Amino acid sequence: MKDTFGQSVSLTLTGESHGAGIVAVLSGMAPGIAVDEEFIADQLTKRRPAGAISTSRQEGDKFEILSGVFNGFTTGTPITILIRNENTKSKDYSEIAVTARPGHADYTAQCKYHGFQDYRGGGHFSGRITAGIVAAGAVCTSALARKGIKIGTHIAKCAGISDRAFCDIEAEIDILNEKIFAVLDESAGAKMEEAILAAKNEQDSVGGILETAITGVPAGVGEPYFDSIESQLAHILFSIPAVKGVEFGSGFAMADMRGSEANDAFRIGENGAVFTETNHNGGINGGISNGCPITFRCAIKPTPSISLEQRTIDFAKGENKDFVITGRHDPAIIHRARVVVDSAAAIVLCDILAQRYGTDWLR
Repeated sequence: MKDTFGQSVSLTLTGESHGAGIVAVLSGMAPGIAVDEEFIADQLTKRRPAGAISTSRQEGDKFEILSGVFNGFTTGTPITILIRNENTKSKDYSEIAVTARPGHADYTAQCKYHGFQDYRGGGHFSGRITAGIVAAGAVCTSALARKGIKIGTHIAKCAGISDRAFCDIEAEIDILNEKIFAVLDESAGAKMEEAILAAKNEQDSVGGILETAITGVPAGVGEPYFDSIESQLAHILFSIPAVKGVEFGSGFAMADMRGSEANDAFRIGENGAVFTETNHNGGINGGISNGCPITFRCAIKPTPSISLEQRTIDFAKGENKDFVITGRHDPAIIHRARVVVDSAAAIVLCDILAQRYGTDWLR
């Protein structure tokens, strides 16, 4: 099993939803980078359940930094972060030991691990594991911010309801990063929350689209082909359990454009800086940053755990069955997933920037 991502800066994840805890090991960070534990806690708060639109499972997400940080700064050795699981109710999951929940990895895990997998709460396949991405990503996000690089995500669409598009990206990233429900249009956000509650009342769930913008990445970062910025971002983004689609810039909409529309015209500003009049390519050409904002969108699927009766199988008996998922579940996870996306992107950026300029560049 591949449990490590990255080359110069890498993340290793381990743990299960109802095990003792989640462990994240962040390697390759230069010595002397300030580590703000309050910021890590704030980022974890954005991932935690919030109100009626989320699961009732409440985890404090108290974390311990076991290594790699001394007197508030990175030492240059691997940073090990432990987040203990506290609020588990494993009896809620006893039936899924032999049941393939639709939309979950129960059946594929059975095929791969032959019944030895920890099935409780989805085990290693659970979104609970993303807490480790957020904790490690917070260290990377802080390091990037000190180099003038900002990352922000808004809920572009949820339950068919659309937020407005980015306008003043730099300022709006700062605003979004202060929000728990990250939208640019508060009235659209209120409608989204109503739709999430409606799905919950109908024992169902909803999904949506997250849109991310990254500013401050210098031109010339990334590699063509296999290590392109798109390749590396897509790799880690598809590792987030709920992500089922990724597009950069105008993405699939470019299929309906002509070249004269899709091409981003280059210009030189009064200060000599190069920019593009449009950004259909999402700040990336040939897999390499062009200095404009890097933009991408992630499709987030509806939460697969719903309380409606569904058809499935008992893979131990080899029989069809009807099944109702019990326990505590989210009617939507999109608002919690956005900080996971931000954190994953921060890890990738630290890695590719360290490859371009050396690890000490982040200090």
